[in-house]
Parts: sequence; structure tokens; C-alpha cells
Amino acid sequence: MGWFYGFKLHLIINDKGEILDFILTPGNVDDREPLKNMDLHKRIFGKLFGDKGYISKNLFEQLFVDGVHLITKLRKNMKNALLLLHDRIMLRKRALIESVNDELKNICQIEHTRHRSFDNFIINLLSALAAYSFFDKKPSININKDIIDEKRIVVA
Repeated sequence: MGWFYGFKLHLIINDKGEILDFILTPGNVDDREPLKNMDLHKRIFGKLFGDKGYISKNLFEQLFVDGVHLITKLRKNMKNALLLLHDRIMLRKRALIESVNDELKNICQIEHTRHRSFDNFIINLLSALAAYSFFDKKPSININKDIIDEKRIVVA
């Protein structure tokens, strides 16, 4: 592709749109590397919904041993996998992370290209993440246990 200069912000959020954890990597690093190399999976538990960039059998097994269930959509050339109905519905709600990214970029102005120093860049990033955490209204998913049953969808 050529050269790329920049950074990637990897976020882990909950269903209420709150940022649970983040890591900053160089732009040329694979998306799966932060989950492989750091002890992030020791600080989180439960189900982790990711995009197709996180598909890896080794990563899935490594996280599963530590109590994290990685759930991703399948690529076209992959065999179909059985998913719980709740997981399938939650996988469709991945647009939540895109909404959080959009608010960070447009409201908190996290995507700024004219920093004069690395320190200035980090201060801008951290202040934007702190400002986002104080927002009254964050994008969220309304999870109602009465509506989603493990075996079927119940009409309320």
C-alpha cells in the first residue's frame, strides 16, 4: 500500500457507551496485536464483540482461556458458526462503537492533524477522552432482558 504515518486508538466500551479501556498504537500495527500482547484480557471479562479485523483462531483461544469470549462476524469464505440469538443481535449493535468514534472525532475533536509535538498530541487525546466521559448523553444500546431471551425473542 505504501507508507502510513499516524496512530490508531483502540477502544473497549460497554453497552452504555462508556469507555472501559483504550490503547494507542502506531498506524501500521495489526488490529489484533494489542489484544495478543498486552494483559488487557486479564482486566476484562465476558463477551467482546469485534469487527472482521479481529478474526483469529489463536487470538480467540487465548482470550477464551482467560474468560473473554470474542465474537465477530464471519468472512464470506468461512463456515457458518452457531451463535446464541442474543449474541447475534448484539453483533448487529456494533454500530455503537462507530457512534462513539464519531462523537470523539466531531464533538471532542480528537482527529486533529496539526499538532506541533507528541506531547501536544497526547494531551489533546487524553483531554478528549476525559471530556467524553463527562457527557450526559452517550450513545447506548437498550438491553432489556425481558425482550431478548436466550432461545427466542419475546414480544413485550
